Amino acid sequence: MILALASVSVAGMAQDNEVPVEKYSVATNSFWSNWFIQANLVGTSFHSDETQMAFAGQDTPGFLDGARTNLGFSVAVGKWFTPGLGLRTKFTGIWGRSVWSDDKSDNANKYWNLNEQVLFNLSNLFCGYSETRVWNAIPFIGGGVARNMSYNTYSMNLGAGLLNTFRLSDKLALNLEVAYNVFEPDFSGVTGMSNRTGISKIKDKDLNFSVEVGLTYNLGKAKWNKVPDVEALKALSQGQIDALNAQLADAQSENNRLKDMVANQPKATKEVVKTVKEVVAAPVSVFFNIGKSKVASKKDLQNVKELAEIAKSNNSKLVVTGYADSKTGSVKFNQALSQKRAETVVNVLVKYGVSRDNIEVVAAGGVNTLSPISYNRRATVAVK
Repeated sequence: MILALASVSVAGMAQDNEVPVEKYSVATNSFWSNWFIQANLVGTSFHSDETQMAFAGQDTPGFLDGARTNLGFSVAVGKWFTPGLGLRTKFTGIWGRSVWSDDKSDNANKYWNLNEQVLFNLSNLFCGYSETRVWNAIPFIGGGVARNMSYNTYSMNLGAGLLNTFRLSDKLALNLEVAYNVFEPDFSGVTGMSNRTGISKIKDKDLNFSVEVGLTYNLGKAKWNKVPDVEALKALSQGQIDALNAQLADAQSENNRLKDMVANQPKATKEVVKTVKEVVAAPVSVFFNIGKSKVASKKDLQNVKELAEIAKSNNSKLVVTGYADSKTGSVKFNQALSQKRAETVVNVLVKYGVSRDNIEVVAAGGVNTLSPISYNRRATVAVK
């Protein structure tokens, strides 16, 4: 169920509410990335098959009574295969209690437990991966084998728990873990008691509840790389290509106009000089990506700068016209977007020294005068 929920993608919307944007995704790292080691101090409460017995004249030790609690240690090594799914091999060494009496010295035994566990990082699965998240909630399930060294008994076991990690740095985290393990009957080494006090033999599973505190250290690369937004890169590249193509179209159109002008005028020196000035002062186009009012390619601003110099030297009036493509967004949105694009270019001209009083601003809204439609995502600057 957790893996199914993790597969559900969450999509956001762009500023024009028409262009979908992926919320977040990560790339799978190499096998040698995202490994970790852990070391913990363990406090346990051991429940053997004798814990339900009543001893002569008194009750069985309580859940956290000293007759059944003890300390131990654990070490683990694991790997995250995705931000939400990992595996861990864990070894726990414990000084335990059989709990067949209320005397600690009678109950003492030693055992170890080796488990393979599957980890589910719910924080990443439900809230999305974050490199700087302080708290991660990580339930786990697993199984393995245990040995009671005091009685030389072995047992298969199953367990589950919750690992909480608190980020201290990129490499280090604090652990707080609770777990519950179920062993085969008689793992404690005591198979029952005689009827000396009138108590019958009770058969039950041996159980272990534990609380652990320790540290996690991340080996090698611990972070996950964000998947490149391929569509955004394509849009950026396409925007730059569209800008160059549209500039070429503008230049071709202006070249044809000038050819007609030269063909219909006397070939005098003064007229030739005038024609050269016309070429330099040809309309300049600045292009934008879809739905944006930020200049797509700063190379366009070089032509704007040259035109600004001409305007300043001749005290010329300039007209800045903003456009949007009519196929994307509503009429109201495109009108506002074309105004923003024009204002962006006006601010650049003012930065280059052109007086704002000499600039006329026109917002043309969404148009489809150029083909392909992406050519219309622009603002033009022309001498009035």
